[in-house]
Amino acid sequence: SSESEEEEEEWEPKSKIAKRPRLPKKNEAKTKKVAAPRSAVARKKVKKVAIKEEMDVSLPITPAEDSKMQLLKPKEEDVGTKPKTLNQKPEVPKKMEINSFQGKNIRSLECDEKPSTSVPVVGNQVKHEKSEEDFAFDEPPFKKIKSTTCPEGKPVKNLGGNKIKEEFEMNWDIVQALSEITNVEPWVCANLIRLFQEENTIPFIARYRKELINNLEADALREVQQTLEELRTVAKKTHTMIQKLKKEGKLSGCLLTALLNCRTLEELDHVSAPYKTGSKGTKAQRARQLGLEPAALSLLQNPMELNLFSYIRPNTKGLSAIQEVEAGVQHILADIFAKDKDTLDFIRKLCQQRYICIQSALAKVSSKNGNEKDIDKFQLYHEFSCNIKNIQHHQILAINRGENLKILTVKVNIPDGVKNEFCWWCVNERWRPKQFLKPELMRILRNSVEDAYKRLIYPLLCREFRSKLTSDAEKESVMMFGRNLRQLLLTSPVRGRTLMGVDPGYKHGCKLAIISPTSQILHTDVVYLHSGQGFREAEKIKRLLLQYNCSTVVIGNGTACRETEAYFADLIMKKYFAPLDVVYCIVSEAGASIYSVSPEASKEMPDLDPNLRSA
Repeated sequence: SSESEEEEEEWEPKSKIAKRPRLPKKNEAKTKKVAAPRSAVARKKVKKVAIKEEMDVSLPITPAEDSKMQLLKPKEEDVGTKPKTLNQKPEVPKKMEINSFQGKNIRSLECDEKPSTSVPVVGNQVKHEKSEEDFAFDEPPFKKIKSTTCPEGKPVKNLGGNKIKEEFEMNWDIVQALSEITNVEPWVCANLIRLFQEENTIPFIARYRKELINNLEADALREVQQTLEELRTVAKKTHTMIQKLKKEGKLSGCLLTALLNCRTLEELDHVSAPYKTGSKGTKAQRARQLGLEPAALSLLQNPMELNLFSYIRPNTKGLSAIQEVEAGVQHILADIFAKDKDTLDFIRKLCQQRYICIQSALAKVSSKNGNEKDIDKFQLYHEFSCNIKNIQHHQILAINRGENLKILTVKVNIPDGVKNEFCWWCVNERWRPKQFLKPELMRILRNSVEDAYKRLIYPLLCREFRSKLTSDAEKESVMMFGRNLRQLLLTSPVRGRTLMGVDPGYKHGCKLAIISPTSQILHTDVVYLHSGQGFREAEKIKRLLLQYNCSTVVIGNGTACRETEAYFADLIMKKYFAPLDVVYCIVSEAGASIYSVSPEASKEMPDLDPNLRSA
């Protein structure tokens, strides 16, 4: 066996020998490019052997520390598994001049396309390098994203399909519903749900998971998160309701479907209201208890065989006359129509295309015994009407306040055209009977549709419109507050000037504070400008301004602000503060007095009176 092989046995680091058996033994690995790991090997102070191609001889290069060649007995297995394909000479001259190769020399040899043959290949024991993407030497590691499907962090459209297993299953897909409500692509919604499940925070997602969320803003992420919570609340409440109804034995197949179709809490209330304990039950329920449901269903399925007179029971309340039987059938049909998903979708779509307005008027009760001051506040809304698509957010909030105070009455006005078109569609399209209807049965069907609209569907639509308008208005009001606060906080500062702050007042005087350009408190004082001694105080102010070389006066916009402004403007106009060129401005003092008595202020200015702190 060649000496180089023995040399390899000698100088191979122990860690590598230990790891050897675990490596997969593939033949392709022999031709892998061995460029990247060079520096790592060098780092371990083990110099690889480099071979000059022309010589075709394996030359061991000894480490610098040891100049003598040490020969070890080769392992038997090594010798046994040695391939015959290697074109090696049987004997390597022992005493051969070995120049210590320069680093660049080795690099130029090893970076060649062919794998380095510096280490004689012994059997199938090849040192397998991991693929270069997995780790890189002498450079920071790749930023891995949490998904194993795409380790390099390229934009990932789905972490694992758009199907997401939710705790409470509904008839609608949560990803699709979230996408429709928030107008965000479904794949982004699917990724976001997973990221939220892994308890990632919004700042983290917005900054480090951009490729998963299509570069959405943090505000949009909050909106998606809020909508997701709302949808999950609906799903949870629905399943609680289903369990409750199951216990009470009120759960039927069509009720279960209707409950699982609900997407909002309003819809859920609408569907489940009749089954709540304590209610006498709806008209439809009472009619069902009287056994009129088969009659109602046969009116739609096979009306030719229906005879309502056969349902009359003279001694039973609710079945004693044909009119009562008809009313009962009508209530059951109305209930079926009002809980049908397609019917509700149709009427919602119809409403989107029509002019629907919200109207408010002065309540009759409040005009008699209400507080005059409160009633005047809502004068704008005593005779108010506006399209729900164009109404302003502040108007919605004002109308709601007025309604809560019982000063205003509010109603949503849906035009009659919607009702007429809806009734026609129900009778002729959605609920068209399978066979010809006798005129009296046709009358019952028409009445049922009108009854369903007026008694069940219209109130539901009103609740939906109002709750949507209110939630949008509340969101917008918070956004507006944020925008205003942002403007206030971004007001550019006055740099490099000594300032005099004046917190104006009548009885307790105007509080003064002089601060340096670096916000050190230089002086605090109180002057009484509005109690007839303004001229005497002017001397004091001039002395302070000259002493601290201060030429900017800042006046708070609270009580006595205008009088204080007039006072300073008058002195400046008379050039009273010469040689200083004094200017003044008025600023918002919102929050100054609240802050002045807070624990934070007492930490910041421990030995000052709260009045002076506000200055």
